[in-house]
Amino acid sequence: MTTETIDGAPGSAPRKSGTPASDAARWKWRRSEGGVLNAFSHVFLAVWALMVGLPLLWALWSSFKSSGDILSHPLSLPTHLHFENWSHAWSKANMGQYFINTIIVVGFSTAGTMLFGSMAAYVLARFEFPGNRLIYFTFVAGMAFPVVMVLVPLFFVTTNLGIINTLPGLILVYIAYSLPFTVFFMTSFFRTLPTSVAEAALVDGASHTRTFFQIMVPMAKPGIISIGIFNVLGQWNQYLLPLVLNQGDTDKWVLTQGLADLAVQQGYQGDWGGLFAGLSIAMLPVLAVYIVFQRQVQAGLTAGALK
Repeated sequence: MTTETIDGAPGSAPRKSGTPASDAARWKWRRSEGGVLNAFSHVFLAVWALMVGLPLLWALWSSFKSSGDILSHPLSLPTHLHFENWSHAWSKANMGQYFINTIIVVGFSTAGTMLFGSMAAYVLARFEFPGNRLIYFTFVAGMAFPVVMVLVPLFFVTTNLGIINTLPGLILVYIAYSLPFTVFFMTSFFRTLPTSVAEAALVDGASHTRTFFQIMVPMAKPGIISIGIFNVLGQWNQYLLPLVLNQGDTDKWVLTQGLADLAVQQGYQGDWGGLFAGLSIAMLPVLAVYIVFQRQVQAGLTAGALK
């Protein structure tokens, strides 16, 4: 057993080190352990990717098959591409109108959520005033209530306001539903941003509004993109809220309502190809959004930890 001093400093306490053979064995054991964990994680991720990806691919290629082929050979690839399934789902099943309604609702609700949520988060993160923590924890508490618990109050509130069964009413509800998580996420993100740039802008005479929109919002772009994509995905897939608050004219339905109605209709008519085509119409846009912006999502989620 040999001894060595720390950093070679005179008078420092000696530190024992093992023999070269023991150090090499320890290093080899650590490398083997890391290799096993790395292999296990890769296998787990591969299995998870197959569990998630294969059903999506199956639904996509089933949308190009006839109903007979789907029932007789559900796992086989289509021998002939039946593009009429998509045209039937888009026009006859009115999925085109539902798609446009969803774009309108999700577009305006996401924009409103990000505008009001980022403004509230900036104030809560940067300014100290009486009631600051109370307002913040009120938003946080809103995340603890599932949407099922507020369906009945929301129904009566929207009815009393005269916005029941309307797209603007659904947009306002989506904004209110998405604000708690948006404020919670963006407040933490704004706290990680340096204050020197904003203070310099205020010293130069910029107003708080100009400082926020021209200085802080560009700096918070990774976080805004990340939470914006989460809001798009969550609002696009929302079913309970439109089911309860948008029961009127079918021309005002969104995709989730139309897809549920299509499942019932095509189940009785036996047009399974049209059903899978409608499912693909609802599924592909959100997949495209995530694939395009996946790097921004990862950057936004890790930006706070890296600062």
